[in-house]
Amino acid sequence: MASAGATAGGMRQGPGAGAAAASFPSPAPAPGPAGPEDDAEEPAETHLCVLWGAGCLGMAYYDTSDAAIHFMPDAPDLESLQLLQRVLDEINPRSVVTSAKQDENMTRFLGKLASQEHGEPKRPEIIFLPSVDFGLEISKQRLLSGSYSFIPDSMTTTEKILFLSSIIPFDCLLMPPALLLILSQVRALGGLLKFLGRRRIGVELEDYNVSVPILGFKKFVLTHLVSIDQDTYSVLQIFKSEAHPSVYKVASGLKEGLSLFGILNRCRCKWGEKLLRLWFTRPTHDLGELNSRLDVIQFFLLPQNLDMAQMLHRLLGHIKNVPLILKRMKLSHTKVSDWQVLYKTVYSALGLRDACRSLPQAIQLFRDIAQEFSDDLHHIASLIGKVVDFEGSLAANRFTVLPNIDPEIDEKKRRLVGLPGFLTEVARKELENLDCRIPSCSVIYIPLIGFLLSIPRLPSMVEASDFEIEGLDFMFLSEEKLHYRSARTKELDALLGDLHCDIRDQETLLMHQLQCQVLARAAVLTRVLDLASRLDVLLALSSAARDYGYSRPRYSPRLLGVRIQNGRHPLMELCARTFVPNSAECGGDKGRVKVITGPNSSGKSIYLKQVGLITFMALVGSFVPAEEAEIGAVDAIFTRIHSCESISLGLSTFMIDLNQQVAKAVNNATERSLVLIDEFGKGTNTVDGLALLAAVLRHWLALGPTCPHIFVATNFLSLVQLPLLPQGPLVQYLSMETCEDGNDLVFFYRVSDWIRSGKPIKPLRELLKEKQMENCQALVDKFLKLDLEDPNLDLDTFMSQEVLPAAATIL
Repeated sequence: MASAGATAGGMRQGPGAGAAAASFPSPAPAPGPAGPEDDAEEPAETHLCVLWGAGCLGMAYYDTSDAAIHFMPDAPDLESLQLLQRVLDEINPRSVVTSAKQDENMTRFLGKLASQEHGEPKRPEIIFLPSVDFGLEISKQRLLSGSYSFIPDSMTTTEKILFLSSIIPFDCLLMPPALLLILSQVRALGGLLKFLGRRRIGVELEDYNVSVPILGFKKFVLTHLVSIDQDTYSVLQIFKSEAHPSVYKVASGLKEGLSLFGILNRCRCKWGEKLLRLWFTRPTHDLGELNSRLDVIQFFLLPQNLDMAQMLHRLLGHIKNVPLILKRMKLSHTKVSDWQVLYKTVYSALGLRDACRSLPQAIQLFRDIAQEFSDDLHHIASLIGKVVDFEGSLAANRFTVLPNIDPEIDEKKRRLVGLPGFLTEVARKELENLDCRIPSCSVIYIPLIGFLLSIPRLPSMVEASDFEIEGLDFMFLSEEKLHYRSARTKELDALLGDLHCDIRDQETLLMHQLQCQVLARAAVLTRVLDLASRLDVLLALSSAARDYGYSRPRYSPRLLGVRIQNGRHPLMELCARTFVPNSAECGGDKGRVKVITGPNSSGKSIYLKQVGLITFMALVGSFVPAEEAEIGAVDAIFTRIHSCESISLGLSTFMIDLNQQVAKAVNNATERSLVLIDEFGKGTNTVDGLALLAAVLRHWLALGPTCPHIFVATNFLSLVQLPLLPQGPLVQYLSMETCEDGNDLVFFYRVSDWIRSGKPIKPLRELLKEKQMENCQALVDKFLKLDLEDPNLDLDTFMSQEVLPAAATIL
């Protein structure tokens, strides 16, 4: 509200004698630079739509974090729906949408999903829509008639159909005619759009004509993936969530504890961290993809490239949540901080492009960044820099434009700036025409209302009828001041209008035009985020490899197994003062089943986890904690290391191990699978546990060359002492080295290829005594060979060179 007034020090004086004063209320405090609060994200949710029929699975889900629809091409799945379970474990959807007309296997699967216990990941809401909503033709029409911000309004209907057909295969020429009506992915996309339109995800409070923002369609393919279940992720400590220690963040969720993800996550941007987590949940045996990741890591590990890596790391810190900004632009909810963040992001992306153009273009990632970070980025940055007045926007807490953008806006701002002095003069003239009892007055400007004459309330003005003044229209009473419309204020309304609102409306129109320009180039911004997050992940992995002394693994498709030379546990070596490395090799002439024995606390479990973690790190494209590592074609990792007990299951610990963990490995492991079993059978009677362990191993050994690669740690020495397993090249017995020192047992934490037979190992003191006797006997033999009658014999030399040095080992 702007005001200007003329006062006479409490008493009315003659015309021109009053001291004129103009006053404007102070603007709202200018917000500071965008901080963590300004960049805070809304809680991300995913909504999955799934269809299964004729052995074919179609899935699509909407992610509120990037406002994009992700869909998977039709893929075959077993009746157990393992592929669907893999996707559910990965995205953890808030709701699962499917057709009310379902196959019995899907119905059973969804019923089990809905009955998850409270301790497991938050169970999704199961939503059934009528089967007619998933019709093929209806789904096609729904997709083609949708409103998408990445499609220009100028595109014709035919062009829109051709464009969407290049992203979503509405028809498949290779599909048999009998299956053309299935196209589960198209039907799943149509059902998802129906659900989004009904629930209005993210736009619940908007007008009904505002649609759910969709910034793109992204295809994801679950091929070349290594199968790893949630139990394996837990026991290997790949992920580990802990309650946040701060009382202020207890309600906000969990934090990452000591885990493999925790020590490797050095990403500077949130989307890099998200991509790293995605790589961890999707380990692959695609050698081309893995080697492309390792090439980038190896490049940044070279000493001459350290400065370049640090510079890129700093630039990546300015890459922010672009999808959230684009989503707000689509809904016209853009904040002042969003323009600042977008401006920094675009200029940082240009810096990344210029830097990558100076790097070797033989590396695919550098070539992609140099080529795909197009001049559209410079155009966006130039538009924002020339239009947006960042300082003025922060001061006014709204979008404002720089001078010389719109002459009409500049003229109205000039009038608004000169308004106080002008209103002071108007107030002085108004005071001359008022009753002499009125000591002062002011002319104020209120947006949306206009110009008003403000007069202090006199003691004689008690009733509403006392407020009437001839020639003035009474408006309202506020803070002991009466507000009127006069002929001059009406003239000001007609002459100047509502300046403040006019300026704001015109700047809002310019902001909308700028938003349209940015949204028209949203594709390049999305690509920037994809490539920048990939570069961020690889820089983080190279930084960890440099600090922890990791080496590059090799991949050999012909090798069915793994070979690790002096491997280390990536987490244990950070916690222990000293760590003893161990080698591991399976496959070929080294056998496929490794039976490891040793006392408790000798390092058997650490050894098993070490093998699993090194293999996993190689399958996500990371350097590994080993001198050398060669990884063969591994398609799955199964574990039975930790018992996942639950009262709600009504099963004993041993039955959980048997039914859920070992049975899963027995039924699904192939010749390319890695199986880690630790102390299986200890939860029941010794004889029964030993018999079951031997039976499981004999079952796998009976497969011959197609036996999985198995590492078994056990305390059942009878498994070795008794002929419970068939002898042959497939089995190798290992043991953890120990030694008895009196009544103490000394652990060497080293794996050896010999078996402790149960006989007591000689104490350390006895070993030392035997060594002393051997040295003493050797010295006596040398003395007896001397010819004492030889005149050339020098006994002093014999004493100094033979006796005295040997005394240190004898005494």
